[in-house]
Amino acid sequence: MRFALSLALSALVLLGPGSASGQGPPPTIAIIIDDLGLNQEAGARLLAMDQPLTLAFLPHRPYTREQARAAADDGKEVILHAPMANKARIGLGPGGLAADMSQREVQSTLHSALASVPGATGVNNHMGSLLTEVKEPMGWVMDELAGRDLLFIDSRTTAATVAETTALSKDVPVMSRDVFLDNKRDQASIHRQFRQLLRKARKDGTAIGIAHPYEETLDYLEAVLPELDRHGYAIATVSTVWSMRHNNRPLFPDLPDPRLVQKQE
Repeated sequence: MRFALSLALSALVLLGPGSASGQGPPPTIAIIIDDLGLNQEAGARLLAMDQPLTLAFLPHRPYTREQARAAADDGKEVILHAPMANKARIGLGPGGLAADMSQREVQSTLHSALASVPGATGVNNHMGSLLTEVKEPMGWVMDELAGRDLLFIDSRTTAATVAETTALSKDVPVMSRDVFLDNKRDQASIHRQFRQLLRKARKDGTAIGIAHPYEETLDYLEAVLPELDRHGYAIATVSTVWSMRHNNRPLFPDLPDPRLVQKQE
């Protein structure tokens, strides 16, 4: 933990302040934590964090329903982490969307998956290097999301993804991941990726990172996130980042204020 804190502080100090006081919103990051619902302890650690994280739950997993409900009650954002067909032929598990499914199968599977994640305000893809390249099934996915007023976050597991363009054609609010924080699980690599996320936020105003509930990642986030505010950065849910990128137009106007930008005290 001491190593994580040292890296966390240097990530902020070496980059310098995010923004000067009174000069508009600070550089703002959203962090999505994927693969939730399988590990009770990791889920509990994330729920204990004060920051408005976005938690992505796999459907029909042992702790999905309980922890998704608790996360939404705590002001965090909850999304479905939808398993999608991949080129490595890795098994999808319950709620998976395969490339050979019919429209009815895709939409009924997605409907059931969403029902298993209480409070979900959107979807991002788990794997999906195959499915997100194919326009027709992604169109069926977006039709289902459009009918439910849900957001889609493209994890960008393939450079050839058509998810974002397909979502836009169906009037589904959509954004894409900017940085994977922990493709390598060692602290030094997570540190480098986190600095990249902050640089992106300083350049563009906002940035979206994706991470996983690894012990190394949780140690790092527990150390760095409480330091963001005093160094001029903010953290927000993905819905808030979408709003910031669209002239502060609320994505979900009926949701309560805790899903707005929350600077750390």
